[in-house]
Amino acid sequence: MPVDPTVEPAFPTVTPPWPAPDDLRITAVRAIVTAPEGIPLVVVRVDTTDPQIYGLGCATFTQRWHAVATYVDEHVARLAVGRHPEDIEDIVRAVKFSSYWREGPVGNNAISGLDMALWDIAGKRAGLPVHALLGGRVRAAVPTYAHASGGDVDATLASAHAWMDSGWRHVRLQTSQPGRGSYGSTGSEAAYPGQPNEDGWDVQHYLRTTPELFARARAELGDEVNLLHDVHSRLTPKQAVLLARALEPYRLFFLEDVVAPEFFDELPGVRAASPVPIAVGELCTSLTDAARLITGGGVDLIRCHITAIGGLTPARKLATLAEFHGVQTAWHSPGDVSPVGAAANVAVDVTSAAFGIQEYHHYSEPVHEVFPGTLRAEAGYLRPNVAPGWGIDIDEEAAARYPAGLSRHDEWALGVRGLDGALYAP
Repeated sequence: MPVDPTVEPAFPTVTPPWPAPDDLRITAVRAIVTAPEGIPLVVVRVDTTDPQIYGLGCATFTQRWHAVATYVDEHVARLAVGRHPEDIEDIVRAVKFSSYWREGPVGNNAISGLDMALWDIAGKRAGLPVHALLGGRVRAAVPTYAHASGGDVDATLASAHAWMDSGWRHVRLQTSQPGRGSYGSTGSEAAYPGQPNEDGWDVQHYLRTTPELFARARAELGDEVNLLHDVHSRLTPKQAVLLARALEPYRLFFLEDVVAPEFFDELPGVRAASPVPIAVGELCTSLTDAARLITGGGVDLIRCHITAIGGLTPARKLATLAEFHGVQTAWHSPGDVSPVGAAANVAVDVTSAAFGIQEYHHYSEPVHEVFPGTLRAEAGYLRPNVAPGWGIDIDEEAAARYPAGLSRHDEWALGVRGLDGALYAP
């Protein structure tokens, strides 16, 4: 039967660009989606001709996980199957460039899953943890920061005390604000009766009360703890400077995501005017965008969601660039990063001189059930696994017991509106 030239084959014939060192080949690439904490997590599994050698990578873009899973299954797989898994950078560059229109969180998360899975395979083939493949450690363990939040200042400080009692020396503080648009802790509805939007979020209230939170925090928690705060991208550049100056007496470790990505070109001026360190980057969706924050003088700490920039390979490059510019790393790692992604963060942390701090999410026991080997912090520190690769596996039967639904972020984001009803960047 003649081949129809208008119909693309399920898998193209992959011609290796150079001779492979042995007969090992990639045989399958697929996405696995699970939500043991109710947060959709996307993990990519790469299988090889050796049934004992497979890799796992994080591709979690919680808000659009269906799109990432489809990208992995329908596009990444067909370009990687047949290749030798040791050619990590060439394979991921081929997937990236083949789309022609490139960059963006869907494509880069899919590529990240492939990239990390190939590093996992490399570690297993060598019998070494990934951090050893990156040159080995420059520190014994990674200090982390924990999240303390509450409906009011008292509750927030009680949460902070609990973390400090468990050994944490870096704590991010977030307290509920009136209105549905509150970030970091649940807000209150109908907080502004008589306004066009009674559920609105009031930026002036936020600018007034946030310094009050940190005044009490520094007085009650003492001088030894390092305090952090996340604005979550919703201020203008001038408002960001006003907030940073108001927080100067309380010596924050960093002030995070002060403006939306649309205003990143204003960050050098904000940083120059800010008396506290500025940490930005989780909304970067390419290595190039993140690099420009560093080379343009816009950040003191770069804190990318490394799956959104393409995985471990670009994160290593970014960490080196940061080192040369006196910028530190603070990789994004909340509950919508899988344990595999968290392990990749730590692998860069322990091998990079540019390390600053690592965000920490306390994974619940169902996550440990699905992902054996998930890292656990002790007294505020994370240590990488010493098993080959990431030292993390996935129990697919357990994963199937926690099916993912659509993220509720869309619903929350639509509620981040001012008192007049206008949307804010969430």
